[in-house]
Amino acid sequence: MISMIARSLLIAAALLAVTVAPAAAQSRSEAIAVPTLRASITVADDIVRVGDLIDNAGNAGSIAIYRAPDLGTTGTLPVAQVLNVLRGHQVIGVDTRELKEITVTRLARTIDGKEIEQQVSRALEGRHGLGRAGNIALTFDRDPGDIRLEATNTGTMQPIAVRYDARSTRFDVTFEIGNDAGTAPYKMRLTGTAIETIEAAVLTRNVERGDVLKASDVMIERRPKAEIGNDAAVRDSTIGMQVRRQLRAGQALRTADMAKPDLVTRDQNVTLIYRTAGIYLTIRGKAMDGGAEGDVVSVMNLQSKRAVSGVVTGRGEVSITVATPQAGPEADATSSNSAPVKLSSVAPNAE
Repeated sequence: MISMIARSLLIAAALLAVTVAPAAAQSRSEAIAVPTLRASITVADDIVRVGDLIDNAGNAGSIAIYRAPDLGTTGTLPVAQVLNVLRGHQVIGVDTRELKEITVTRLARTIDGKEIEQQVSRALEGRHGLGRAGNIALTFDRDPGDIRLEATNTGTMQPIAVRYDARSTRFDVTFEIGNDAGTAPYKMRLTGTAIETIEAAVLTRNVERGDVLKASDVMIERRPKAEIGNDAAVRDSTIGMQVRRQLRAGQALRTADMAKPDLVTRDQNVTLIYRTAGIYLTIRGKAMDGGAEGDVVSVMNLQSKRAVSGVVTGRGEVSITVATPQAGPEADATSSNSAPVKLSSVAPNAE
């Protein structure tokens, strides 16, 4: 009898232990899962929910309670106000961690103005005579600035409508940006004017006809291609060139505005050089007109008083090549043993 009672007591104790263990575990679980406020949160859409503000929100986590700040901005919520709102949705016993306020940041995607300008240029590239995107200058009717989109708008800027009028230089471009959330893509329409530009050599000072350009006289600027045409001068090729006419500071240089500098000027005393086989002869002369290297000019031979034509070969130097008559076999044999002769300021009949 006593053994039966002892056995019954053991069974009862075992059952009690089985019953108490889950209850204790449940109690510990509930203690761990206390709703706790977060000090700062970020949201990707325009609504703040209970689950955004507190950990362990349970079934109340999806309840919308606030409107989110503007795209890309941060706002604050007083904790006392948050607790009142949570009580209204039967969310109680929240651990505030002695916080006074909660910061709320709304995520956004920012597309800066420079990227927008580049995308418009690429959309217009090559259309109706426009050149490369990097050479297109844009003026927007309304400056787009930096544009902020929902963080879920992660797609690229895809042009879906592009119009350009070459006469008025007006453009009208519409872009579409896809949304990861499956909602409608964001559309952006931009209008303004577009012109093609080129690098131009621009004068830094006024110059007179005949001036020779120095490096400090010319800088590089982008100018409308229509303003200069296809005759724009390259800066490096302008240095040392002589301008053909008077030009003002800020004026873009054309190739036609310049020429090689005159090495010989009208009425200048020059050296006439006569060249022929075995003979190099120099005589004083007076230039009858000016010319650059390679130009043919007339020179007065001051010794014979006759005008001759020669090629400008240096500063104050004009060369004349005299044709040599064909020599016979005997003359060739004789000349083969002779050395070249250089004469200076003689040859009265040279002309």
